[in-house]
Amino acid sequence: MYILAIDQGTTSSRAILFDRDGNVAAVAQKEFRQIFPEPGWVEHDAEEIWSTQMGVVQEAIARAGLRASDIAAIGITNQRETTVVWDRKTGKPIHHAIVWQDRRTAGLCDQLRADGLADTFRQKTGLVLDAYFSGTKVKWLLDHVPGARERAERGELAFGTIDSWLVWNLTGGALHITDATNASRTLLYNIHTGEWDDELLRILEVPRALLPEVRPSSQLYGETATGLFGARIRVAGIAGDQQAALFGQACVKQGMAKNTYGTGCFMLLNTGAQAVPSSNQLLTTVAWKLPERVDYALEGSIFVAGAVVQWLRDGLGVIRNSGDVESLAASVPDNGGVYLVPAFVGLGAPYWDSYARGSILGLTRGSGQGHIARAALESIAYQTVDVLHAMQQDAGVQLSELRVDGGAAANNLLMQFQADVLGAPVVRPRITETTALGAAYLAGLAVGYWGSEAEIGAQWSVDRRFEPQMPGSRREALIAGWRKAVERSRRWEDA
Repeated sequence: MYILAIDQGTTSSRAILFDRDGNVAAVAQKEFRQIFPEPGWVEHDAEEIWSTQMGVVQEAIARAGLRASDIAAIGITNQRETTVVWDRKTGKPIHHAIVWQDRRTAGLCDQLRADGLADTFRQKTGLVLDAYFSGTKVKWLLDHVPGARERAERGELAFGTIDSWLVWNLTGGALHITDATNASRTLLYNIHTGEWDDELLRILEVPRALLPEVRPSSQLYGETATGLFGARIRVAGIAGDQQAALFGQACVKQGMAKNTYGTGCFMLLNTGAQAVPSSNQLLTTVAWKLPERVDYALEGSIFVAGAVVQWLRDGLGVIRNSGDVESLAASVPDNGGVYLVPAFVGLGAPYWDSYARGSILGLTRGSGQGHIARAALESIAYQTVDVLHAMQQDAGVQLSELRVDGGAAANNLLMQFQADVLGAPVVRPRITETTALGAAYLAGLAVGYWGSEAEIGAQWSVDRRFEPQMPGSRREALIAGWRKAVERSRRWEDA
């Protein structure tokens, strides 16, 4: 028997089959369209997400030579704040999904802050008031799609993040649910009471009839619809991608941290049973809800990480494949004084500046493609340093190591530079598919495929450990240059 992980990301749909030892048995992946209707707006076609996800699931099962009856359960992990509203009868979305990167509601967030509501949202949700989160996106859809608000109030529409959309389709519309990790990213969910919050719903004018039921992250929810896969498969785990990666990295004890290098970059620190408030503009979020407990985490969200490499490929055309960035960056000994701030959709933690924009600074006639590629890679590491410093101040801990995963974690040049500018070891596990693995673990625990968290933790093993080698004076000079570059990029749109 195997566990199927559905890993629905920002740029691609993936399906991965894991065996009992946590090894990958088969994987399939397909990219889908990124839609940019206006500057700062990012959308997805939710039906295309569903169709590509179904396609890769069937492809992965076929590659492994399995049948649906060989799969013990499905675990789902997803891009989190991306927002879909659909018709309950037809199952059709009323509009493209609004992606977490989308900035169209920045003005609304400004207005809510001006109305003195930032503390209300922070205290209840652990989040900052930012266009990143789902709540303002739902309000936008209800306000801008003709007739949507009235239909929502009549109970004809359903809202969900991508996990809810997938479960709805997997179960033929039988289940409209989410889990606590995804709910905690909506600006609508009180992380202390574990309930949708009436005051927040009123402020954002979101009818309760629109909302999914919030379930634990590890639970037998139901089964796939008849006829979908040839046999019905149990659906038993859901977690937002970053929380799933924390679980997949076996960071199940308080004080353990991981960083995922994906489209964005996300660092989470397990704070155990305590929801630690941040004084450094980090997020307090649900790490996971298990049947017997809720664990919390501090999170720093970096909007553009691996996406800067995609931009080098698709926007500038300086590389043909994303994997080519390492050799191009290694063609020069250092950044040559060049800094790239990838604030294409604003800056996330710890700045939360919706009006920052991307910039390349320090260019001279001697600057070339290698310097820009290196500056792009280094920007990922510098942003991580900013978040880790804030995290250590909030939690009052000094990290002994940072566990890493995600696509860019395979880049040795980046990982060594990350250890150098952090001044701390960076540890890459043998299995870097930790986001999907976390979803698989949550599903497997729910159906008894794995017996305990301890059994799961024992499977984690090291691939490579990167020790810091850079002199402290050099590290400080580089970070100072980065922070100067960030200041040049900030508040660009409202200047």
